[in-house]
Amino acid sequence: MITKKIHRTLLFLLFFIPLIILNSCSFSEVQQLQLMKNLDLTKIFPATAAPSPQVLEQSTTNAESTDVVAITLKVHIPANTPENQPIILKIMEEVTGLAFNASRFEMQNNGERIFAYTLTVPRGSILKYRYARIAGNNEVQEHISDNRQVRYRMLYANDSITVEDVVSRWTDTLFEGKTGRITGTVTDASTKLPVPNILIDCGGVQTLTSSDGTFLIEGLLPGIHNLVAYALDGTYQTFQQGAQVKADSTTLAEIKLKPAKMVGVVFVAKLPQNTIPAVPVRVAGNLYQLGNTFADLNGGINTIASRMPVLSLLPDGRYSMNIALPAGADIHYIYTLGDGFWNTEINENGKPNLRHFIVPDKDTLIEDSVEAWSTKDTRPISFDVTLPESTQKDDFVSIQFRPVYGWTEPIPMWRLGDKRWGFILNYPLDFADQIHYRICRNNDCGIADASNTAGADNPGLAIDPNLLSNPLRVKVPAWAWAEQPSTPVEITTPQVTPRENGFIAGIEFQAIYHPSYNQNFSYMLDSVQTLSSNWLIMTPTWTFTRQSPPILEIKPGEDPLWLDMNDWLRETTDRGISAAIFPQPKFPISPSEWWSSATRDYSWWQVWFERYRNFALYHADLANQNNANALILGGDWLSPAYPGGKLSDGTDSGVPADAEVRWRLLIQEIKNHFKGPLFWAITSDQASNPPAFLDMVDGIYILWSVPMIDNASENANPADLATIAGQKLDQIALPLHDHFNKAIVLGASYPSAVGVESGCIKDESNNCVNWDDLGQPKLSQLTVKVDLQAQVNLYNALFSALDSRPWINGLVSRGYYPAAALIDPSPSVHGKPAADLLSYWFSNLLAENEE
Repeated sequence: MITKKIHRTLLFLLFFIPLIILNSCSFSEVQQLQLMKNLDLTKIFPATAAPSPQVLEQSTTNAESTDVVAITLKVHIPANTPENQPIILKIMEEVTGLAFNASRFEMQNNGERIFAYTLTVPRGSILKYRYARIAGNNEVQEHISDNRQVRYRMLYANDSITVEDVVSRWTDTLFEGKTGRITGTVTDASTKLPVPNILIDCGGVQTLTSSDGTFLIEGLLPGIHNLVAYALDGTYQTFQQGAQVKADSTTLAEIKLKPAKMVGVVFVAKLPQNTIPAVPVRVAGNLYQLGNTFADLNGGINTIASRMPVLSLLPDGRYSMNIALPAGADIHYIYTLGDGFWNTEINENGKPNLRHFIVPDKDTLIEDSVEAWSTKDTRPISFDVTLPESTQKDDFVSIQFRPVYGWTEPIPMWRLGDKRWGFILNYPLDFADQIHYRICRNNDCGIADASNTAGADNPGLAIDPNLLSNPLRVKVPAWAWAEQPSTPVEITTPQVTPRENGFIAGIEFQAIYHPSYNQNFSYMLDSVQTLSSNWLIMTPTWTFTRQSPPILEIKPGEDPLWLDMNDWLRETTDRGISAAIFPQPKFPISPSEWWSSATRDYSWWQVWFERYRNFALYHADLANQNNANALILGGDWLSPAYPGGKLSDGTDSGVPADAEVRWRLLIQEIKNHFKGPLFWAITSDQASNPPAFLDMVDGIYILWSVPMIDNASENANPADLATIAGQKLDQIALPLHDHFNKAIVLGASYPSAVGVESGCIKDESNNCVNWDDLGQPKLSQLTVKVDLQAQVNLYNALFSALDSRPWINGLVSRGYYPAAALIDPSPSVHGKPAADLLSYWFSNLLAENEE
């Protein structure tokens, strides 16, 4: 064990060996062993201890299996397909990215628009594939009936089989015909309980099962489709069957999944001698626990580095990882110094060395040897990055690369010392002169960028090919959204009356998600705890993927999965923070436009209420299973669906006349699923005419963004603002409390922007902006002036008014941006002076509880 200073010195020396020497002189095994004795890697990189391999049976990967099966795929193509164009079968690879490394096979034309191809694969393989058409020099992809591209189809190759598929349409053709749907339930064959988070793939359409095991797949062509049920983490055995679909009809499917046996697998890898011992070696794979997001991320990437397991150094210089994997699972994996695309191991042909094996039914040792990290005709590119002094000590640094087609996912860099980070790019480098890059904080590229490459559409910095023989020394001039105000923000700290036990002093996360949040969640909780808050409101999202009929579902990569939320809730409550769930929908257009353009006839509303019920019960079950402290439903977007609902223009929404009964039945069902407190969120505008069914809930969560002055030209001192805030509370919130006799919690959202006091925050065209557009990343598209003092003044006024109103049971700061501290005009207080104000008020309001 050595000191951190010595450790960083060794890592610094290793990193800055000139690359020409590094390529010609490799470290010997003796030197690597000596370095490992000196370096305590667990201080930098998470690691898993490797058990003694003597008790395990050795397995060999990439060996040719003698147990193979024949798979014949037949596809019917649309009648409007151009003639005399080849149809190809594409076997997709999710580990390196669906956009890369697909295997293509030209299919045989059997006539009558039917094409076929037969291939042999190891028994137990999971094929991920789709069809394409060759039109000149272009590859035209298949799409489903609603115009979304087929991500991939799935096939479980447990026996020789013939599968017939139907292409709905191509990228360049229109869909013609009628469709049907499949709905069903997935249950555990042993316990008979529903199974959530199972990927259902049918006809190229994918969805995830809800908390009650149900699923719905819309837009399938009539005919027999191959239906596959697949556990993202492999905890259940894969299920497959044919499903008959008829036009304008619903096919029912009842699926019983058998739990998979989990076995211990130890990976031991011998790496090239020039591998720097102090950098993290990861395994990228096709399961959830191996970094697969099952989402289409930036630049065609599907696996991300921050979610991949990291190997540990063994005394003999090899690397090892111990992990539980499901017996019978088809595992695809690759060793990497980056992610599934950048810095992967390569084979003798200079291509990614993808590995594959079927997990045996007993504990197993996998021994591999990595041939190389870079090709012989390319030279690795070394980055030496120096950060500005203003960088927060808890921030970590990532690097993001942009080939010619766009930005890929950020990769964590390696800490070399105080304000100094490094990275070596080994592969692919055959287009090095076309690669751009940028540096960002906390994997949040596109938002928390270096100031000279700020913004999602910024092209980044070009790599000068003339400098590749030396490290690229990069100095980050400043961070975007980190400029401190020229005038200090004044914070007054009045006397505070402590509240009794039960007062909610909370933070509500902005409704935003990225798969890297899982690994950053500890950082996020650390920042929340610095505010002295006792509650965290999480805002998981679902996405409206169709409008007619309305389909609200999880979209991987954009909405957190069931497994993600389980981890977040567990870590939150383990820290002693009360956790609430406030689920939010995501719309392809603004909510008001979505409602206005929807069909909204009786059959449409029938589907809408069923999909909302599914959405609400999913989160009720999620909250109940994880012992969440509260569930919050409602929100301004629901107004058209309330009894007597109106659209944004004041016209009737057409909601069914029995809406009141529907809502009351649903609330009772929700309370049967979740035994904790149920709050209902309404806006201050909705408070004047609240839904009558609020008498069934346990509390009212008022979404509070009430202007305090009539126009921006008025000046109000802090005392006046506190008086106005009290008057507003008495006019808006007190009648709700008196009428329903429910707990009242304020969910405050005040952007740190010029004009916030009057409610009119103006852009560069002098127009008042929609406050919903003031959160990241939409905010980057606006030009709005920052006013940190105004945010502090409004929060202080609201707290002061609340202090003398004991009937208010809590205050929550909404819109908290969790990924990074930003000095921007958003409602988030993360990293702003308002955070210090909240910490003062929260700690004093809760002082009596702490005693």
